[in-house]
Amino acid sequence: MRVRTKREYIVVSVGGSLIVPQGIDTSFLKNLRSLVLEKTQEGSSFYIIAGGGRLARNYQEAAAEIRGEDTLEREDMDWLGIHSTRLNAHLLRTIFIEEAQARIVKNPTHRLRGRESVVIGAGWKPGWSTDYCAVMAAKTLGAKKLVNLSNIDYVYTADPRTNPDATKIETIDWESFRKLIPSEWDPGLSAPFDPVAAKEAEALGLEVAIINGEKLDEFKKYLNGEPFTGTTIS
Repeated sequence: MRVRTKREYIVVSVGGSLIVPQGIDTSFLKNLRSLVLEKTQEGSSFYIIAGGGRLARNYQEAAAEIRGEDTLEREDMDWLGIHSTRLNAHLLRTIFIEEAQARIVKNPTHRLRGRESVVIGAGWKPGWSTDYCAVMAAKTLGAKKLVNLSNIDYVYTADPRTNPDATKIETIDWESFRKLIPSEWDPGLSAPFDPVAAKEAEALGLEVAIINGEKLDEFKKYLNGEPFTGTTIS
């Protein structure tokens, strides 16, 4: 009898600002697809979770303009963001249609039934960021590594846009990282990683790499175990 070996997935959180910075960035998506297919042919498997980015903000800003921000519940605004991540995820599933599962994963705590080399996920429910969904997916899969593709090269000791003394960080432990960010998550928070997700990642002993998704060669270096531009939190 043939024994089916368990796939070891690398969880990848793709920031919505990479997918939809203004319009859809087809160049980024083509390059991401090429890299993922190259690595799956070498035996790697990926669980990719899409963020909402500008698409989510467009819907949220439109609702606020029409109704008035004070009249809207946070949960309703969250749902606009969640459905934006799901639309972006459907786009990713479509470009990986031969490799990915038939439906996007909305609940990251559900165990996978298929054996596809690419799995596409999205936001789940109000109050959960896609960073947190990615960590929950890693927990469910037993994954050891999570890559956060965003629009920054490094985590810094402070916001380099406002603090000229801010210095880049190449490696940092979870305890030190969590001291750099707020303790609570908010949808409008400007932080390299969701604080609630960071706490859970620390408890899991998860390695998280923060990499600029606009420089996919650095992502490839990380996958190859080579030195890369970015920050490793572990």
